[in-house]
Amino acid sequence: QVQLVESGGGLVQPGGSLRLSCVVSGATVQYYTIGWFRQAPGKEREGVSRISTTPEDMIWYTDSVKGRFTISRDPIKDTVFLQMNNLKPEDTAVYYCAADMSIGFRLSAGPGNFDCWGRGMQVTVCS
Repeated sequence: QVQLVESGGGLVQPGGSLRLSCVVSGATVQYYTIGWFRQAPGKEREGVSRISTTPEDMIWYTDSVKGRFTISRDPIKDTVFLQMNNLKPEDTAVYYCAADMSIGFRLSAGPGNFDCWGRGMQVTVCS
């Protein structure tokens, strides 16, 4: 059973930074995809970024975070990070990490493609 444990959320002022972490345990396959999603009140859950665990990291960002967020991973610690810089109030949401255990990096992926989910954590950007 794959387990995902997120940390790093919190309250930050506009323009500030946060680093989210997602520790993955229990994976029985070597290659899979970890995605970060977020859900703001009254809105659908949306993909923020995702990364493959293949040697050649495949990475995707949603347009609204390009140039501000960076996804990376530490294969030794089985941890995926989301560095969020220049945060804006519209980034406020509950952030989740999720695992897509299928082979291959999907060109397009939504929440339904991900098999396992963390519990989520609040990120609030407010002055």
